[in-house]
Amino acid sequence: MMKIKKITLYQIALELKNPFVTSYGKVTKRPSIVIEIEDKDGFIGLGECVAFSDPFYTEETLHTCLHIMKEFLIPLLFKERIKHPDEVGARFIPIRRNNMSKAALEGAVWDLYAKRERLSLANAIGGTKKEIEIGIAIGLKKVPEMLAQIEKSLAQGYKRVKIKIKPGIEHEILEAIRNSFPHLPLMVDANSAYTVKDFEILKSLDRYDLMMIEQPLACDDLFYHAKLQEKITTPICLDESITSVHDLKVALEMRSCKVVNLKPSRVGGISAAKSIHDLCKEHNIALWGGGMLEAGIARAQALALYSLPHFSLPADTAGSNKYWENDIILPEIKMNNGIIKVSENIGIGYKLNQDILKKVLVHKEIFYN
Repeated sequence: MMKIKKITLYQIALELKNPFVTSYGKVTKRPSIVIEIEDKDGFIGLGECVAFSDPFYTEETLHTCLHIMKEFLIPLLFKERIKHPDEVGARFIPIRRNNMSKAALEGAVWDLYAKRERLSLANAIGGTKKEIEIGIAIGLKKVPEMLAQIEKSLAQGYKRVKIKIKPGIEHEILEAIRNSFPHLPLMVDANSAYTVKDFEILKSLDRYDLMMIEQPLACDDLFYHAKLQEKITTPICLDESITSVHDLKVALEMRSCKVVNLKPSRVGGISAAKSIHDLCKEHNIALWGGGMLEAGIARAQALALYSLPHFSLPADTAGSNKYWENDIILPEIKMNNGIIKVSENIGIGYKLNQDILKKVLVHKEIFYN
């Protein structure tokens, strides 16, 4: 049984090596919140809140997450002992949505639990894969730059390429890529940049032999995603639309997608993500793991999740050195020839880099039970 004694929130800000551009805008700096949960026996679990500063991906921001964690979720964690991390989601039910806030704290509880049980996090959640294939996501940029980055990425061993697109430039980008790389495993991510009026444009993308088109329409529009999937042969992958098991059940009933991108932070944590994984497996829906420009703690937790057997497509979780000069964990996560090995060490398998934490720290708060 875990009796939580203390929770520490570290607000940090990491500089990205290179700006990342989507249809939403440009990201140059990555603030996040590192979480330490300590129990009465001295075990410490690490978590990370991966919400952004602005509410462009979901309605949550780091500011709202701080408020929700401090005022509502942390008091709920302090209330009673915890036998297993699966209990955390049930404890958080009275608080509606706020999935990234919930996932951040639940992730730290999972790490704490795995350390107490002397298990790797992957083992604790039932993972079976020892290695994760990695794909690369390339933000919006000029076509020559994009082609050069694809060539460099393939030389580094990435197993597939994801390109961000938006209306008006998709054919220019995809024609150039297919002319240079006709057999490249290629997918596109629209980040909800299209509407019902763009169905013919989206249908015209069938000619490029894409693995999938990710989140073409609005996040709350399962109905028109289903209508679009009827009209196009390219598989639709849902990302922002799937925030719970219920969302996935509705999407399956409506036939809104053929693929799901799963991120534990978006659905409220590892336990909810496991349930979504199991439902995708049951219905033979292709599944892969997404990325959130997260630092090392959340990245390590995501990789442990993606070791579950039905994650069948390359993940978006590259090594630390793709994003940061120095990550906040030791050792840093390394990718070799498009493969990251799943840590077999206890817990998430990585330690907090205290020297880097001091350099990137913005604010620290401690809560005692």
